[in-house]
Amino acid sequence: MRQTPESKVPAIQKLTDVVSGRRTTLALHATRVACSLGMLLPGNSRWRGVGNLYLGATTTLLQARHRYGSDGSDQVATQVQAVTGLARLASSPQVKDALMWYLALQANMSYAASGWTKMAGTKWRDGSALPGVMRTRTYGFERAYRLTQRYPRASKVTQHAVLAMECLFPVVYLAGGRLTRPLIGAAGSFHVVNAFVMGLGRFMTAFPAMHPMIAYTAAPRELPAVAGRDDRMVKTALVLLAGGVTGAAVLATQQRARAVAGWPMSRTVTTRCGNVLQYDTGGRDLDDRPVVVFNHGLASTPEHFAWMVERLAFDLGQPVVTYARAGYGPSRRVREAPYTLQESVDDLEDLILQALPKDRKVVLVGHSLGADLNRRAAARLGDRVAGVVYLDPTHPGQLVRSDKQRKGMELFTASLADMARWTRLGCGALMSRPRWVDDLPYPYRQKVFALYTDSRLWTAAKREWEVVREEFDSFDEELTPVPAPGLVVAAQVTVDMDQEQLLMYHDIARSHQAAGRHGDVTVVERAGHDTILTDARHARTAADLIASFVDRHCVPRPEPETVAPAGDIDGKAGEEK
Repeated sequence: MRQTPESKVPAIQKLTDVVSGRRTTLALHATRVACSLGMLLPGNSRWRGVGNLYLGATTTLLQARHRYGSDGSDQVATQVQAVTGLARLASSPQVKDALMWYLALQANMSYAASGWTKMAGTKWRDGSALPGVMRTRTYGFERAYRLTQRYPRASKVTQHAVLAMECLFPVVYLAGGRLTRPLIGAAGSFHVVNAFVMGLGRFMTAFPAMHPMIAYTAAPRELPAVAGRDDRMVKTALVLLAGGVTGAAVLATQQRARAVAGWPMSRTVTTRCGNVLQYDTGGRDLDDRPVVVFNHGLASTPEHFAWMVERLAFDLGQPVVTYARAGYGPSRRVREAPYTLQESVDDLEDLILQALPKDRKVVLVGHSLGADLNRRAAARLGDRVAGVVYLDPTHPGQLVRSDKQRKGMELFTASLADMARWTRLGCGALMSRPRWVDDLPYPYRQKVFALYTDSRLWTAAKREWEVVREEFDSFDEELTPVPAPGLVVAAQVTVDMDQEQLLMYHDIARSHQAAGRHGDVTVVERAGHDTILTDARHARTAADLIASFVDRHCVPRPEPETVAPAGDIDGKAGEEK
C-alpha cells in the first residue's frame, strides 16, 4: 500500500499513516456508522451538511487502507456527500444551484460516457456482452445466464435497451421535464437489477443519490418549486468544456510534433516497400565488432532500450543501431497494401543493407515481437548475422501452447482497439503518465510519453497484432533452424507465471543448436516482460549478458600465427618433416 500512496504530499501521507492503525480505523468506522444513522433521521439542519462532509472526508481518508471495492460507487458516494454538504452549508442560493447542477452534470456524464463506451465495443452491439458477464465468477448469475441462452432475442433487446438508456440519458432535459420520471425510473431499475443479479449493492444506493439533482435541474423553471433557479452553471460548464477541448487539441498537436520528431542525429532510409524508417546510431566505430541492431516490441518504442544503449554504447563503446518500425513515431508507413509480418522483415533487411557497410556484421537484439521479427530476418541476411539475442521474446506458437496467452488474447485485442480508437479521437491528452516512463533515463521520458499518447503507436500496434494473432493462432510447425549463435534472455516473472513460456524459450535456443550453432537460455532474476527494459538494474544486467555473448560468440577470433620449423630458413618444411 505504501508503494502506491494516495498522495505524494508528505503531510497527507503522515495523516493517512495516523488513521491506518487498527484502533483508529475501527474508531473512524464507528463514528461513520453513528453519523450515517443520524443522517437517516428527519430534519434539514446545517448539522446535516457537516455530516455529509464528514462522511465524504473520512471515505477519502480511509481510501489509503481500504482499497478493496474502491470503484465507481465509492467515487459517486463521496462526491454526493461532499457536494451536498457544501450546498447545505452555503448561504447563497446561487451557490446551492451551482452545486446541484454540478452533481446533475456528473450523473449525465456517468451514464452517457458508460453507454457510448459500451457502444464502441462489438460485444454490446451484437448482444453477446450480457451472457458473457452472467457466466463470469465475479459478476455472474447462473439462472440469469440460462435465461439469456433460452431467450437470446429478449437478451439482445435488453442489452440494446440499456445502451439506449445510457447513451440518450441527457435527453432528460428535453420535452419540458416529461422525460424525467421515465429515464430516472429506468436508471434506478437498472441499478436495482444489477444489485440483485451482479451483486453491485452499493451501486443501487450511490447512483440514485444523484437522481434528485437531475429531477431538480430538469424541472421547468415556471414550476413554483424551482422558481428562480440559477442555471448559469450550464453555460459555465460549456465554456469550460470548450476550453478543455481546445487545450486538449493544442496538447495533442504538441505531443504529435514531439512524437514524429527525431533526435538531433537521426537518419532515415527508404525501404523497398516505400516505408521511411528513422534510425539512430551510437557507440564507437570499431570495425572488428559487429553492430548491435535493436528491434522494439509491440506497442513499444526504440527508447525502451535506453538503459541498454547507455550501457553498451556509452560505457562499453559497442556500436549500436536503434530504429522505429514503419508507423511508429517518426517512421512512416507509406505502403498501401495490407500489412504482413514479412513487410517488417523486409524493412529490417533494407535498413541493415543501406545503413551499414556491406561487410559489416550485425547482432540482432529484439524484445517481444521484435525478437521474432529478428529471427525471421536472420535467415534472409545470412552471413551478415553474427548472432541473435531474444529479450523475453514472442514465440509463434504461444497462442496454441500457452493457456495464459490464449486467455489474455481477447482482452489484449480489445485493449489495443480501444487505445487506437480513443487516441485517434484526441483522448491521449487525458492519459496520465505511467510510472514506467519515469523509470527510463531522464532525457528520454518526455519523448516516450509523447509517443505513448500518440495514436500512431497504437494504430501501428493494432495493425501488427491483427496479423500476428491470425498467424500465431494456427501455428503448429517447428521453428526454422537459425544459422547463427543465439541467446534467449528471459524475464523471471514471465517464466514464473507461465512455465510453458520457458519451454518455448528453449525451443528458440534449440533452433540455433539445430543449425550447429550456440543456443542458450538465461533468466534475469526479478525482471518482468517490460521491466527487463525499463528498470535500470534489470536492463544493465541484460546489457552485460548481451556484451558477454557478443564477445564470446560473435566477434571473430584471430587466427594463431604459424611458426616455421627450426632449420627451415625459407619457411618451408622439408620432405621428411
